[in-house]
Amino acid sequence: MTLLRALLLALLVCMPALAVSPEEMLPDPVMEQRARDISAGLRCLVCQNQSIDDSDADLAKDLRVLVRERLVAGDSDEEVRQFLVDRYGEYVLLNPRVNNHTILLWIAAPALLLVGLLALVVLGRRRRPLPGGLNADEQAALDELR
Repeated sequence: MTLLRALLLALLVCMPALAVSPEEMLPDPVMEQRARDISAGLRCLVCQNQSIDDSDADLAKDLRVLVRERLVAGDSDEEVRQFLVDRYGEYVLLNPRVNNHTILLWIAAPALLLVGLLALVVLGRRRRPLPGGLNADEQAALDELR
């Protein structure tokens, strides 16, 4: 019985912690799912690398409530996101948009990956032995070193 309790406790610890409290939830399940989808892509400005859906911070709660209020008011998903970007800047988005000022974020990782792969190819070609092996003079010099 204690093993079962320990297993259940371990499973509970492994589950993602959603900070949305029942009083925040919308009665309409479709609207609530829309709110969750939007919240999952918004950064908690206090926790910084956590979505507002996962954060227990007071500001994250205020943002979750604001998202739901905007949805109830009739805003589309993109209008809600844009409202928050206008208010808090693009930093509120977990995935930045591709713009002139964010293009470096989008191309830096693939560019570094290509540079790394190119370096591996160049180093791999340099380490290959020459075809045909050693000539007699080279073999003699190698034997002298041994």
